[in-house]
Amino acid sequence: MLSRALILCLISFSLSAQLDSNRVGFFMVGVNFSGQVPMADLANRFGPNLSAGGSLIYKTKRNFLFSIDGNFMFSQNVKENVIKNMQVTYTNQNGNYSTVVDNEGMPADLRITERGLGIHLMAGKMFKFLSPNENSGFVVMLGAGYLQHKINLYDANQRIAAIRGTMVYGYDRLTNGISFSQFIGYIYLSKSRYTNFYAGFEAFQAITKSVRKFNYDTGLPDTKQRLDILTGFRIGWILPLYKKKPAEFYYY
Repeated sequence: MLSRALILCLISFSLSAQLDSNRVGFFMVGVNFSGQVPMADLANRFGPNLSAGGSLIYKTKRNFLFSIDGNFMFSQNVKENVIKNMQVTYTNQNGNYSTVVDNEGMPADLRITERGLGIHLMAGKMFKFLSPNENSGFVVMLGAGYLQHKINLYDANQRIAAIRGTMVYGYDRLTNGISFSQFIGYIYLSKSRYTNFYAGFEAFQAITKSVRKFNYDTGLPDTKQRLDILTGFRIGWILPLYKKKPAEFYYY
Protein backbone atom coordinates (compact mmCIF):
# COMPACT_ATOMS: atom_id res chain seq x y z
CA MET A 1 0.00 0.00 0.00
CA LEU A 2 2.85 2.34 0.92
CA SER A 3 4.74 1.54 -2.26
CA ARG A 4 1.65 2.24 -4.36
CA ALA A 5 1.21 5.62 -2.69
CA LEU A 6 4.88 6.38 -3.26
CA ILE A 7 4.59 5.48 -6.95
CA LEU A 8 1.51 7.73 -7.32
CA CYS A 9 3.37 10.61 -5.67
CA LEU A 10 6.33 10.16 -7.99
CA ILE A 11 4.06 10.08 -11.06
CA SER A 12 2.25 13.20 -9.85
CA PHE A 13 5.55 14.99 -9.25
CA SER A 14 6.83 13.96 -12.68
CA LEU A 15 3.69 15.22 -14.44
CA SER A 16 3.80 18.48 -12.49
CA ALA A 17 7.46 19.04 -13.42
CA GLN A 18 6.68 18.23 -17.05
CA LEU A 19 3.79 20.72 -17.16
CA ASP A 20 5.94 23.38 -15.55
CA SER A 21 8.64 22.81 -18.17
CA ASN A 22 6.08 23.41 -20.91
CA ARG A 23 5.58 26.95 -19.67
CA VAL A 24 8.85 28.74 -20.42
CA GLY A 25 10.28 32.21 -20.07
CA PHE A 26 11.60 33.94 -23.17
CA PHE A 27 11.90 37.24 -25.04
CA MET A 28 9.62 38.23 -27.91
CA VAL A 29 9.99 40.92 -30.56
CA GLY A 30 6.74 42.33 -31.88
CA VAL A 31 5.63 44.72 -34.62
CA ASN A 32 2.14 46.21 -34.50
CA PHE A 33 -0.39 48.40 -36.25
CA SER A 34 -3.27 50.32 -34.62
CA GLY A 35 -6.27 52.45 -35.47
CA GLN A 36 -6.92 55.05 -32.78
CA VAL A 37 -9.63 57.58 -31.87
CA PRO A 38 -8.67 60.73 -29.90
CA MET A 39 -10.72 61.96 -26.96
CA ALA A 40 -10.71 64.87 -24.47
CA ASP A 41 -8.40 67.78 -25.52
CA LEU A 42 -6.79 65.73 -28.27
CA ALA A 43 -10.13 65.41 -30.08
CA ASN A 44 -10.20 69.20 -30.54
CA ARG A 45 -6.94 69.06 -32.46
CA PHE A 46 -7.03 65.78 -34.39
CA GLY A 47 -9.40 63.21 -35.81
CA PRO A 48 -8.81 59.43 -35.95
CA ASN A 49 -5.22 58.38 -36.61
CA LEU A 50 -3.11 55.33 -37.39
CA SER A 51 -0.15 54.05 -35.40
CA ALA A 52 2.71 51.68 -36.16
CA GLY A 53 5.39 50.45 -33.80
CA GLY A 54 7.33 47.70 -32.13
CA SER A 55 7.81 45.99 -28.77
CA LEU A 56 10.40 44.01 -26.87
CA ILE A 57 8.55 41.68 -24.51
CA TYR A 58 9.72 39.25 -21.85
CA LYS A 59 7.38 36.48 -20.68
CA THR A 60 8.32 34.78 -17.44
CA LYS A 61 7.77 31.13 -16.66
CA ARG A 62 4.75 32.16 -14.57
CA ASN A 63 3.29 34.04 -17.56
CA PHE A 64 4.00 37.54 -16.28
CA LEU A 65 4.80 39.97 -19.10
CA PHE A 66 7.19 42.95 -19.17
CA SER A 67 7.74 45.07 -22.26
CA ILE A 68 8.97 48.31 -23.73
CA ASP A 69 6.75 49.66 -26.52
CA GLY A 70 7.40 52.38 -29.08
CA ASN A 71 4.79 53.73 -31.50
CA PHE A 72 4.69 56.34 -34.25
CA MET A 73 1.33 58.07 -34.86
CA PHE A 74 0.27 59.71 -38.12
CA SER A 75 -2.87 61.12 -39.73
CA GLN A 76 -4.19 63.71 -42.17
CA ASN A 77 -7.12 64.52 -39.86
CA VAL A 78 -6.04 67.87 -38.43
CA LYS A 79 -8.94 69.91 -37.01
CA GLU A 80 -7.15 72.89 -35.46
CA ASN A 81 -6.62 75.64 -38.04
CA VAL A 82 -3.15 77.05 -37.37
CA ILE A 83 -2.66 78.69 -40.79
CA LYS A 84 -5.62 81.09 -40.79
CA ASN A 85 -3.33 84.17 -40.70
CA MET A 86 -1.53 82.86 -43.80
CA GLN A 87 -4.68 82.30 -45.84
CA VAL A 88 -6.00 84.63 -48.52
CA THR A 89 -9.67 84.63 -49.50
CA TYR A 90 -10.62 84.65 -53.18
CA THR A 91 -13.97 84.88 -54.91
CA ASN A 92 -14.92 83.01 -58.03
CA GLN A 93 -18.12 81.84 -59.72
CA ASN A 94 -18.55 79.18 -57.02
CA GLY A 95 -18.24 81.64 -54.13
CA ASN A 96 -15.47 82.39 -51.64
CA TYR A 97 -12.57 80.09 -50.87
CA SER A 98 -9.38 80.45 -48.83
CA THR A 99 -5.89 79.21 -49.62
CA VAL A 100 -2.30 79.75 -48.51
CA VAL A 101 -0.13 81.68 -50.95
CA ASP A 102 3.63 81.50 -51.33
CA ASN A 103 6.18 84.31 -51.48
CA GLU A 104 5.23 85.07 -55.10
CA GLY A 105 1.51 85.30 -54.30
CA MET A 106 0.70 81.95 -55.92
CA PRO A 107 -1.29 79.11 -54.28
CA ALA A 108 1.15 77.14 -52.15
CA ASP A 109 1.53 73.38 -51.79
CA LEU A 110 1.26 73.22 -47.99
CA ARG A 111 0.54 69.79 -46.51
CA ILE A 112 -0.73 69.63 -42.93
CA THR A 113 -0.65 66.32 -41.05
CA GLU A 114 -0.47 64.87 -37.56
CA ARG A 115 2.74 63.33 -36.23
CA GLY A 116 3.28 61.78 -32.83
CA LEU A 117 5.13 59.17 -30.86
CA GLY A 118 4.79 57.23 -27.64
CA ILE A 119 7.22 55.20 -25.52
CA HIS A 120 5.87 53.09 -22.65
CA LEU A 121 7.08 50.53 -20.14
CA MET A 122 4.40 47.87 -19.64
CA ALA A 123 3.78 45.03 -17.17
CA GLY A 124 0.99 42.48 -17.03
CA LYS A 125 -0.17 38.90 -16.90
CA MET A 126 -1.18 36.21 -19.37
CA PHE A 127 -4.17 34.07 -18.35
CA LYS A 128 -4.57 30.57 -19.74
CA PHE A 129 -8.15 30.77 -21.02
CA LEU A 130 -9.24 29.34 -24.39
CA SER A 131 -5.54 28.83 -25.14
CA PRO A 132 -4.07 25.92 -27.13
CA ASN A 133 -0.86 25.76 -25.05
CA GLU A 134 0.82 27.05 -21.90
CA ASN A 135 2.34 30.05 -23.69
CA SER A 136 -0.82 31.57 -25.18
CA GLY A 137 -3.83 33.25 -23.61
CA PHE A 138 -5.64 36.44 -22.67
CA VAL A 139 -3.42 39.33 -21.60
CA VAL A 140 -3.93 42.36 -19.37
CA MET A 141 -1.15 44.98 -19.25
CA LEU A 142 -0.66 48.39 -17.63
CA GLY A 143 2.10 50.89 -18.18
CA ALA A 144 3.48 54.41 -18.07
CA GLY A 145 5.69 56.47 -20.32
CA TYR A 146 5.83 59.46 -22.64
CA LEU A 147 3.50 60.75 -25.35
CA GLN A 148 4.21 63.51 -27.89
CA HIS A 149 2.26 64.96 -30.82
CA LYS A 150 2.41 67.92 -33.16
CA ILE A 151 0.91 69.45 -36.29
CA ASN A 152 3.37 68.84 -39.13
CA LEU A 153 3.49 71.59 -41.76
CA TYR A 154 5.31 70.57 -44.94
CA ASP A 155 6.01 73.21 -47.59
CA ALA A 156 6.56 71.01 -50.64
CA ASN A 157 8.11 73.79 -52.76
CA GLN A 158 9.91 75.62 -49.93
CA ARG A 159 8.32 78.94 -50.89
CA ILE A 160 6.46 79.98 -47.71
CA ALA A 161 8.64 82.29 -45.64
CA ALA A 162 6.27 82.24 -42.65
CA ILE A 163 7.12 78.60 -41.83
CA ARG A 164 10.72 78.46 -43.01
CA GLY A 165 13.29 77.07 -40.57
CA THR A 166 12.50 77.65 -36.90
CA MET A 167 9.50 79.84 -37.81
CA VAL A 168 7.42 76.67 -38.09
CA TYR A 169 7.74 76.22 -34.32
CA GLY A 170 5.18 78.97 -33.86
CA TYR A 171 2.56 76.86 -35.63
CA ASP A 172 3.29 73.18 -34.98
CA ARG A 173 1.76 72.95 -31.45
CA LEU A 174 4.46 70.51 -30.28
CA THR A 175 3.04 68.97 -27.10
CA ASN A 176 4.27 66.21 -24.77
CA GLY A 177 4.03 64.78 -21.28
CA ILE A 178 3.64 61.75 -19.07
CA SER A 179 1.31 59.04 -20.32
CA PHE A 180 -0.47 56.01 -18.85
CA SER A 181 -1.43 53.02 -20.97
CA GLN A 182 -3.61 49.91 -20.82
CA PHE A 183 -3.93 46.89 -23.10
CA ILE A 184 -6.32 43.94 -22.97
CA GLY A 185 -6.19 41.29 -25.66
CA TYR A 186 -4.99 37.85 -26.69
CA ILE A 187 -1.57 36.41 -27.55
CA TYR A 188 -1.32 33.29 -29.70
CA LEU A 189 1.99 31.44 -30.07
CA SER A 190 1.91 28.46 -32.41
CA LYS A 191 4.21 25.47 -32.74
CA SER A 192 6.16 27.34 -35.39
CA ARG A 193 8.11 30.48 -34.62
CA TYR A 194 6.36 32.41 -37.37
CA THR A 195 2.59 32.00 -36.91
CA ASN A 196 2.40 34.11 -33.78
CA PHE A 197 0.22 37.17 -33.24
CA TYR A 198 -1.57 39.31 -30.70
CA ALA A 199 -4.60 41.57 -30.88
CA GLY A 200 -6.62 43.67 -28.48
CA PHE A 201 -7.82 47.03 -27.28
CA GLU A 202 -5.50 49.78 -26.08
CA ALA A 203 -5.91 53.13 -24.34
CA PHE A 204 -3.62 56.04 -23.45
CA GLN A 205 -4.19 58.95 -21.07
CA ALA A 206 -1.56 61.68 -21.20
CA ILE A 207 -1.09 64.82 -19.10
CA THR A 208 0.66 67.16 -21.51
CA LYS A 209 1.68 70.77 -22.17
CA SER A 210 2.84 72.69 -25.20
CA VAL A 211 6.59 72.92 -25.63
CA ARG A 212 6.39 76.11 -27.71
CA LYS A 213 4.70 78.40 -25.14
CA PHE A 214 3.71 80.95 -27.82
CA ASN A 215 1.60 80.50 -30.96
CA TYR A 216 2.15 82.88 -33.88
CA ASP A 217 -1.33 82.42 -35.34
CA THR A 218 -3.12 83.49 -32.14
CA GLY A 219 -0.46 85.82 -30.76
CA LEU A 220 -1.01 84.23 -27.33
CA PRO A 221 1.10 82.07 -25.01
CA ASP A 222 0.13 78.41 -24.75
CA THR A 223 0.49 77.33 -21.12
CA LYS A 224 -2.66 75.23 -20.68
CA GLN A 225 -2.32 71.76 -19.19
CA ARG A 226 -4.02 69.19 -21.41
CA LEU A 227 -5.64 65.80 -21.02
CA ASP A 228 -5.02 63.85 -24.22
CA ILE A 229 -6.72 60.45 -24.56
CA LEU A 230 -6.38 57.82 -27.28
CA THR A 231 -8.34 54.58 -27.60
CA GLY A 232 -8.01 51.99 -30.32
CA PHE A 233 -7.53 48.44 -31.55
CA ARG A 234 -4.06 46.96 -32.04
CA ILE A 235 -2.93 43.90 -33.98
CA GLY A 236 0.63 42.66 -34.19
CA TRP A 237 3.00 39.87 -35.20
CA ILE A 238 5.43 38.30 -32.71
CA LEU A 239 8.78 36.57 -33.15
CA PRO A 240 9.59 34.48 -30.02
CA LEU A 241 13.30 34.30 -29.20
CA TYR A 242 13.37 31.02 -27.26
CA LYS A 243 16.14 28.45 -27.50
CA LYS A 244 14.03 25.31 -27.21
CA LYS A 245 12.21 23.87 -30.15
CA PRO A 246 8.47 24.57 -29.88
CA ALA A 247 7.60 20.87 -29.86
CA GLU A 248 9.63 20.39 -26.69
CA PHE A 249 7.24 22.46 -24.62
CA TYR A 250 3.99 22.41 -26.55
CA TYR A 251 3.49 18.65 -26.25
CA TYR A 252 3.22 16.77 -22.97
